[in-house]
Amino acid sequence: QVQLVESGGGLVQAGGSLRLSCVASGSIFSINAMGWYRQAPGKQRELVATITRGDNTNYADSVKGRFTISRDNAKNTVYLQMKSLKPEDTAVYYCNAPRVIGPMGYLEVWGQGTLVTVSS
Repeated sequence: QVQLVESGGGLVQAGGSLRLSCVASGSIFSINAMGWYRQAPGKQRELVATITRGDNTNYADSVKGRFTISRDNAKNTVYLQMKSLKPEDTAVYYCNAPRVIGPMGYLEVWGQGTLVTVSS
């Protein structure tokens, strides 16, 4: 069984910063791309950022220049540094690994989510 556990969410004022972490654990041989998604109340889940094992990154236009995704392959961990936060960044943030390679083959895994609330 593979799990993704997020941490680092919380309440922050507009203009502030937060750093989210997501640790993968379980029977893992390798993890390819990892990413962060978010879902605001009443809205669909949307892509925030992704990063490949080789550190190629991709960002939603709404967070470019403010958010930075990074990863530590040795620790099976992905981070999301968020700066200049806006109230519209308020959402539950989910970690995703679309292709985790383990003894049972390939799995897509989602974390349980961490709430980020940005006050105006």
